[in-house]
Amino acid sequence: MSTTTEVLKLRVSSADMLTADIRQLYLEPAVNGQALPAFTAGAHIALQVSLPDGKTDWREYSLVALNDTAAQAPVGYQIAVRRETSGRGGSQFVHESINVGDVLDVRAPRNQFPMENANTSRAVLIAGGIGVTPIASMAAHCRQVGRPISVYYAGRSRSLMAYLPELTELAGPDLHVHADDEQGKPLDVAGIFARLQAEDHVYFCGPTPMIDAILAMAEKQGWPRNQIHFELFSAPPAEDGDHPFEVELAQSGKTLTIPTDKSILDVLIDEGFDPLYDCKRGECGVCATDVLSGDIDHRDYILTAREKEAGNIMHTCVSRCKGSKLVLDM
Repeated sequence: MSTTTEVLKLRVSSADMLTADIRQLYLEPAVNGQALPAFTAGAHIALQVSLPDGKTDWREYSLVALNDTAAQAPVGYQIAVRRETSGRGGSQFVHESINVGDVLDVRAPRNQFPMENANTSRAVLIAGGIGVTPIASMAAHCRQVGRPISVYYAGRSRSLMAYLPELTELAGPDLHVHADDEQGKPLDVAGIFARLQAEDHVYFCGPTPMIDAILAMAEKQGWPRNQIHFELFSAPPAEDGDHPFEVELAQSGKTLTIPTDKSILDVLIDEGFDPLYDCKRGECGVCATDVLSGDIDHRDYILTAREKEAGNIMHTCVSRCKGSKLVLDM
């Protein structure tokens, strides 16, 4: 079962296209005078969406607060959603089926990407694409409390980068913009690390290749793990060579076939099981499951190299099987 929180009834008060593929929604209480829960920079809400197969599901979107008042005493929630043409349909629903005036079911804010409390060291904030949404809120919070920042914002083109004018005004000379079509190459992660100071905390959000590049550089540089903070905005993509495999559930005696385009967790839910899960991105650890046998293809961002080598635990939301069969203690 998913970890849940309070469900709010919120009305769409405005909807605007920020770029060709990013839509901003502003959500206010459907009941006049209803107080909304406060949140902190890095928090998200979850919208209930309808998918092309007729099912409903929840999709998480980071809250955008360009000043601390919008977070501490919110009168509404602001999100921005990028249309993912190769996704499962959640962003398509947000772009095509939600209209001003609609009342949506929204799970109250939660924060799985918090900033360190009372930390006065410099916050180095790195955003890739739509990953700017939590990063912009962090920049605003740091400015409010007087914490030094250095902001790196990367995208394919300036015309596709949401909140660029707002970040430019907010961060000023502390903002470094990287547009692929201007630079002709990806973000220079090595250059960023070369400029880090020993006490800096690094916060980053963006596509999986950017996350992987930053984590690899942090490991290469021996950067302290407790000074590295990140959030994916989507599950890791399918990889070449992904194949169907079987999962035997030792406790129930049932064997399931996991197709190429579904995770173990998805199949468990489809088959009527009630597994614990939360992020579905391999970040939170809630879906960790004991493995009795089989060769695990680890794709999470939680287990250490030693834990992965031990091969006795996996995260069913993203990890798969290298061979033909896994036996899980379920």
